[in-house]
Order: sequence, then C-alpha cells, then structure tokens
Amino acid sequence: GSFVCALPAGRGGPAGPGRTEESEEQLQRPRPAAPHTGHPGAGNSVAHRQTVELPALSPTMQTGTIARWEKKEGDKISEGELIAEVETDKATVGFEMMDECYLAKILVPEGTRDVSVGSVICITVDSPDLIAAFKDVTLDSAKAAGAAPSPAASAPPPPSSPAAPSPAAPGSSYPPHMKVALPALSPTMTMGTVQRWEKKVGEKLSEGDLLAEIETDKATIGFEVQEEGYLAKILVSEGTRDVPLGAPLCIIVEKESDIGAFKDYVETGMGDVSAQPPAPPPVTAPAPSAAPAAAAAPAAPRKGRVFASPLAKKLAAEKGIDLAQVSGSGPDGRVTRKDIESFVPPKVAPVTAPAPSAAPAAPAGTFTDIPISNIRKVIAQRLMQSKQTIPHYYLSVDVNMDRVLELRQELNENIKLSVNDFIIKASALACLKVPECNSSWMDTVIRQNHVVDVSVAVSTANGLITPIVFNAHVKGLAAITSDVATLAAKAREGKLQPHEFQGGTFTISNLGMFGIKNFSAIINPPQACILAVGGSEKRLMPADNDKGFDVSNMMSVTLSCDHRVVDGAVGAQWLAEFRKLLEKPVTMLL
Repeated sequence: GSFVCALPAGRGGPAGPGRTEESEEQLQRPRPAAPHTGHPGAGNSVAHRQTVELPALSPTMQTGTIARWEKKEGDKISEGELIAEVETDKATVGFEMMDECYLAKILVPEGTRDVSVGSVICITVDSPDLIAAFKDVTLDSAKAAGAAPSPAASAPPPPSSPAAPSPAAPGSSYPPHMKVALPALSPTMTMGTVQRWEKKVGEKLSEGDLLAEIETDKATIGFEVQEEGYLAKILVSEGTRDVPLGAPLCIIVEKESDIGAFKDYVETGMGDVSAQPPAPPPVTAPAPSAAPAAAAAPAAPRKGRVFASPLAKKLAAEKGIDLAQVSGSGPDGRVTRKDIESFVPPKVAPVTAPAPSAAPAAPAGTFTDIPISNIRKVIAQRLMQSKQTIPHYYLSVDVNMDRVLELRQELNENIKLSVNDFIIKASALACLKVPECNSSWMDTVIRQNHVVDVSVAVSTANGLITPIVFNAHVKGLAAITSDVATLAAKAREGKLQPHEFQGGTFTISNLGMFGIKNFSAIINPPQACILAVGGSEKRLMPADNDKGFDVSNMMSVTLSCDHRVVDGAVGAQWLAEFRKLLEKPVTMLL
C-alpha cells in the first residue's frame, strides 16, 4: 500500500487525524495487476490506499509553506515521528506520521511557499521494496493520477475473469428503487445532522409526508417526501453528524413487496456515513471524592521540556494527564498516542502516620464539553465575519412610550398586541422614510430595497435565529402580531422553513423583556442596520407646558449602522422618524 501526504482542509476521519479512507466501492474496484519486477510485492495491486492529510492547523489556514523536511527519501518513519515542518498563517508546526511507513518520494521541495491546503506534497509506502517504483513520480503525474500510482501503473492489465459483484453494490438484482440524498436546505449548508427519522422501515410514504428532521447550519428543518412509495432502508442512523450534501439517506421502493430485497443492503458509493457515531452527550467530569488526610508524593515528574506529538498532547489534555509523568516510547523519548492510552497513574501510598488536617483543595479540571451544533457554528462564523468586516457605529435615543402604551391598552380589548408589534411597524415605516437604512452592501453595489422585510431575533435552545415579517410596511398591527407569534413558535420548535428566515432587509433585537436598559447589537450581513431595543422605565421628565415634571415611560434604543452604507447623519434621521412614529402612534394607522 502507499500513502499520499497532503495539506488538507478538514479534520481527520475514523482512520485517525489527517487521514481519509477510500470508499468501499473504490477499494473493491479491481485494480490492474503488474508483472513481477524483482521486488517482493512490487507486482501486487494496491489493495488499500490512504490519503495522509495535515489537519487544519489554524482556523484561518488556507495555504502553508514547507519549511523543512525532517526525513529523506528512503527513510523509515515511525509512529509519531516528524516528517516535515509546515509554516501556517499562525506558526511553524511539526507534521508527524501516525503509522509506520517509508518516505518514497518528496513532491514539494523545502521552501515552497503558498502550498494550498489539500495539495499533494509527498508519497509514502508501507514496504521499503516499493520505494524504487516511485523514483520517477512527479507532482504533475501524481495530480493526474489523483493519487500515488501503483508500481506498474503503465503496464497493461492481463485478461482475468470478471470479479464477482459486491452484494452491497446496486445492480440489476435489485428491484426498482430511489435513493434519497441529503439536499441543500440553506444556501450556506455544506453538511447536516440527521436528528430524527419520522418514518420507520416498511412504512408507506405519501407525497408531502415528513420523512426526517435535519439540522442544518441554520435550523432544524423537516425533510418531506416528494413521491409516494415505501421506506425500504435507512442508510444514515439518527444522531449522525456532519453528513455531507448528496450523501444517500435512505432507499424508497414503489412496491411493498420489494422492501425485503434491501434488508442487507449496505451503501458503498459515498463511504459509510452511517458508521459515524452520534455526538456524545455532554459529560461533566466528576468532582474528585474526598481524599485521605495525607498521601505520599507521586513519582517525580521528568524535568525540562517534554516532547510529545500533537495528538498525544490533545489526548493528555482531555484525560487530565500530566505529560511529565508519562514515559515516552517514541524517538528520543517522544510521548505518542499509545503512551497516553496505556498510561496508568501512579498509585497513592497508604498513610502510615496521622497528619494535620488541611483545607480541601478546590476540584481541578471539572468541566462540561458541549458539542457545537451546526447552528452554533454558523452563528459564530457570521458574527465574527460581521464584526471583522463591517465598520459598525452606534446611535442611541430615548423614546417616550406613554402614547403607545395607552393605544395598546385600548386596542387590547379587541386583539392582544405587544409593544414589539408597534416597534416592528414603526421600524418598517421609518425605513420607507429613510431607505438608506433599508439597504444592503453587495460589494460592487449598494442595494436599496423597495420593500421592508423585518427580521425579528428569536432566542431558541439551539441559538439565535431571525424569522422574517415580510412586507411589514404594509401590514397592520393585527397581521404583524399574528406573524410574529407563528414564526416564534416555529423557531423554538425548530420547524422554520428556509424561506422564513433567509433574507430580510432590517433586523430588530429586543431584550427589554429581560430588564436590559440598552445594548449594542451586531449587524446581520448583508443588511446595513439592526435596532437594539431596551426595556421601558419610568423617568421624571419636564412637563409639556414647562411647568413642573411628569412621570413618563421611556425606552432606550440603539441603532447599529454599517458606515459603508449609512452615514451618521442618515442614521440619526432614521432614529428621528422612528421616535416620531412611536411618540404619535396614531399616525402609523393612517
């Protein structure tokens, strides 16, 4: 077998950090045999290939520089040994091998800059007899082949009997069926999590039935059946995370009698997605139990720098192991993954004499690891993008809400309205008056929108989402309150459809119900503005006749603006229109 070293874009798969296995279909595909070349095993077909990849060494890494090769062609590489040093955008990091192998060919020389993540940089083999076969391999030939060629790639394959088809491979022996693949349920979706199957194998499916719930990068969305049939096989089990787009999820057949034919079917065309275990539930490290009054000191840790592989360091941190206490079995005493997995903490010697009691030490290393959902990942990415690329500035005003509260009390005799409904309506009408604030930065143009679709921030168990009140500028208060109630309920149940939260021209985030006086919100790109709404409070204000004081309900709001689109005076003009509408709310009914 051979390995191809590359700079990858993603994390390691089940084969270990930085490796991606070929699909079973590729492994089972017959490979050309070659005549014997004099080297043991040189004429054998490659039964299993792996692509050795360097995991993303920083969140922003796109290219790297091969600073130095630590091994020469022909050298043996042991587990945990450094093969090269790669300079990323953050630091120079050692690139180590996880398995024993031999360096057959270096394809990217030392000092090569801006090597793209995922590029092939070298070839390794598992036997020294195979090294000579890769002597003349070049980077171009490796790219053309898509992987390291077998030693006799140029030799014509001898005639052989046809291989027996794999029982898992689809073929003519299977009845007519349809594979349902994971679709893109949002514009930025690249993978999804199968939260729950709504149907069981054998059940009849009608057009429009809910088949499964898929967690995307935006929300948990119901995945509906488009055609009638019967669910014959589920290929991806519940809880499977990071299922790539296009991966087969299940098989549907037309006839109920065909279900049994797929009982033992195994998908091999796109890798074994269902083999990925579901994300483990949050586990809280138990607090240490009461220790004896005194204990013997553990074995003296090693002094000086401790050399350990990155994987060993990661495992040690997860298990709370002090690397200084681990004896390394790698080169020059380097601590490897096996050393961490087989490490047994030193036993505590029994107490032989009473010791004075001491205050119990605070439990160390107690924490809870909460898996990051796809929704939380995208929230983090978008907020980081917004704060790093959009020049925010903030404008705040106080709004007298007395008349809104009076009008609301009158209208509530017929329909239940919230203060937020008035805020949505006032925001929409202010956007019509000052359309610059209802615009989007589109890199080459500023798009000024002619309708006002107000995104309303809603907090859910999975994170923040912004369902949209469409055409808020032409809707009445009754229609707005109905839309908000329906959208908020669907958001908290994870049943929003993509068109209900994608888009929007202006956003409102209201934390007043939590007692927040004022705050500054982060702009929701590509929108140009977001309004942060605080709670109302009673304040002593000068009376209208300038004689004495009145107690008024005042609300603080802060408008966050994209300075590329909205200048300061324009943002101030929008707030003036917004305040005018709320302080004379009857004008919103005209």
